[in-house]
Amino acid sequence: MGSPGWSRGVRLGAPGSRTTRLELFYDLVFVFAFFNVTALTSREPTASNLLRCLLVLGLLWWCWTGFAGLGNAVRADQGLLPVLGFVTVTATFLLALSMPGAFLDEPGGLHGPLVFAGCYFLVRASQLSVFGVLARGDPVRWRQWTRLALLPVGATALLVVSAVLPHRIAGDGIATALQLALWTLALLLEYVAGVRLGGAYWSVLSAGHWAERHALMVLIALGESIIALGVGPKFVTGLPLTWPVVIAATLGIAVASVLWWTYFDTLALAMEQALHRSRDPVSRARLARDAYTYLHLPIVAGVIFFALGLKDLLAEVADPGNPDWGLPLGGRWVLVLYGGVSLYLLSLVACGLRTVRVLRWPPVLAVLALGAFAPLGARVPEVGALALLALVCVALVVVETRGQGRRRHRVRQLALAEQEATEAEQSRWRHEHL
Repeated sequence: MGSPGWSRGVRLGAPGSRTTRLELFYDLVFVFAFFNVTALTSREPTASNLLRCLLVLGLLWWCWTGFAGLGNAVRADQGLLPVLGFVTVTATFLLALSMPGAFLDEPGGLHGPLVFAGCYFLVRASQLSVFGVLARGDPVRWRQWTRLALLPVGATALLVVSAVLPHRIAGDGIATALQLALWTLALLLEYVAGVRLGGAYWSVLSAGHWAERHALMVLIALGESIIALGVGPKFVTGLPLTWPVVIAATLGIAVASVLWWTYFDTLALAMEQALHRSRDPVSRARLARDAYTYLHLPIVAGVIFFALGLKDLLAEVADPGNPDWGLPLGGRWVLVLYGGVSLYLLSLVACGLRTVRVLRWPPVLAVLALGAFAPLGARVPEVGALALLALVCVALVVVETRGQGRRRHRVRQLALAEQEATEAEQSRWRHEHL
């Protein structure tokens, strides 16, 4: 990454670096952005709306993972980086504000799709500009960087074309298909070409920082599910707190807690340890790319779909005009709710396979059980559908935790020993210098 120290206001990171407070400040904007993604499909979970949600989420995730890579290579809270960060945080916030109109410009105000495209380009260009500063002086890395820098230009151009062209040349159905195709091409350009071009260029300097950044984003996504459960336009205006509401809230928190447990109890620790053990830079970069950049996207997407399924559920259960235990969930919404949890669990299975070479069968069986229960969940009231989901999830945690045995104990003990050693070293330094 160039010579150590300062380089045009940029200070390089270190192998033992962790997440900075400034990076957490950046994530506050992404909290809002992830919550806003569901606005694309909250009214009706049709196939096209769900695809729109996934496309926006994919580009938003690429913006966030660029921040994560930047914070891994340089110190995000030193030099000129905070100033650049505040500018791009503003662009990210405007990006999130434009999401509801990212595909169709609404009357009045600015052109939503063009605002989205412009903000996306600004975020990506600001990230790549820092890597460009680091690459100067190394002809090989500079040539690689110039090719990488063309990708957000191409992706933004596709977004601009999708914003202005389809509805001018075709009717609604064909225009929608053409627009979604252009967005898909923009997403593939960033993910496929970006990874192929950046494979020899990018490295993970701090494995701990990389793992921690992604774990925090999973935690943020889980927080979105709790917000979606507790905040509804009707519920906050004073609908009664009834026993069905209490039970539904308890079940929702139980499912969210299980999702936390399945990731953070052992898997997150084992993945970070595997990343630390990968000493070869190329192998480490590939592991970080596959297990984190790629496989954490469906993890976050699964939680967001779960949150979408929970949205307004308590308000509907509390509404005196509805049956006591809520309305039947229906096929589409049970697909969103159960499908989101299933996507989350299968992604965790894939992460385990990629990092520690262990196939976790309990989550797979839980997904099969959710598929079997889905027809029943679509017909019963909302609280009943949520109870079936909670039953499967709690059973999963019990079976998997008891079945891991020595492997779970070894992973957790190793993580505890590392934590204690770090704390001891920090205490020694503070005693000598503060």
